[in-house]
Amino acid sequence: MTGSRNRQILLVEKPSGKLGPEHFKMVESALPEPKDGEALLHVRYISLDAANRAWMHGATYRSAVEANSVMAGGAIAEVISSKAPELAPGDIVFGDTGWQEFAAVPAKHLAKMPKLEPMTHLLSVFGIAGLTAYFGLLEVGKPREGETVVVSAAAGSVGSIVGQIAKIKGCRVIGIAGGADKCHWLTSELGFDAAVDYKDGAVFKALRAAAPKGIDVYFDNVGGDILEACIPQMNNYGRIACCGAISQYDGTPSAHGPRGVPGLIVVKRLVMQGFIVMDYMKESQRALADLQTWVKSGKLKVQEDVIDGLQNTPKALIGLLAGENRGKRMVRL
Repeated sequence: MTGSRNRQILLVEKPSGKLGPEHFKMVESALPEPKDGEALLHVRYISLDAANRAWMHGATYRSAVEANSVMAGGAIAEVISSKAPELAPGDIVFGDTGWQEFAAVPAKHLAKMPKLEPMTHLLSVFGIAGLTAYFGLLEVGKPREGETVVVSAAAGSVGSIVGQIAKIKGCRVIGIAGGADKCHWLTSELGFDAAVDYKDGAVFKALRAAAPKGIDVYFDNVGGDILEACIPQMNNYGRIACCGAISQYDGTPSAHGPRGVPGLIVVKRLVMQGFIVMDYMKESQRALADLQTWVKSGKLKVQEDVIDGLQNTPKALIGLLAGENRGKRMVRL
């Protein structure tokens, strides 16, 4: 690899409004040299997530992405060389490599992954998306057979898996998604019982029609007005799993927060809990065993949206924030 260069995408400016191509630029740099305890990685697939945008606002469960730095992001990568005894050339790992072709990363920050095909499943159903769906629904939402489960951003990487797991567990499932095509896909392909198109602008009324007996579990990926529409329709002792707040990440958030908080939470005795998937990683093997069984049996369908080329990563993230994707979106290098 003598003479190789590393292509990187920098966040050159933190956006004050909507994210645009002008906030990024591609640069070339020297190939990184791994230090003791590190491995040199060749990035294969970059994960694109709404959280990428949230990291630009400030520190969350990780440090903020600063201007004029390599854009942060998780990826599946191959070990090229290693100065860490636990990793060897050819190993496949997951870690925060950033948006670049090569990265030198401490082995302690990498997770060794199995070699399976398609490799893309390591970012979708067997990766963070699948584990987030599994633990958020089953450990936080705690659905019971016969209950009604509602999930927002239902056509996305996490929501599409949440809904299918809820069906596997014997629940009635309603997805909230943007556009008639996505809603049709949820019901005709993924087996959701009903779907609500939030772009119609009548979410509360449509939810009331789709869930006349109320909502027992709401898996919230968006926050804002959709959360506000769900809270009054929750049944007593219902559970809300707070996974993300996509509606707040890009551009100007709603002028008001969800009304009914905390009043309706008290009256209905609701449990509303946020979670981070890393909290459950010690139990990941149990989750992966279930996910693999469901995929193999055909009970869980995997939808992936793969974009080619590092140079297209900014555009792909901007499109994801606009709701272009179905299932897990990633970039193949």
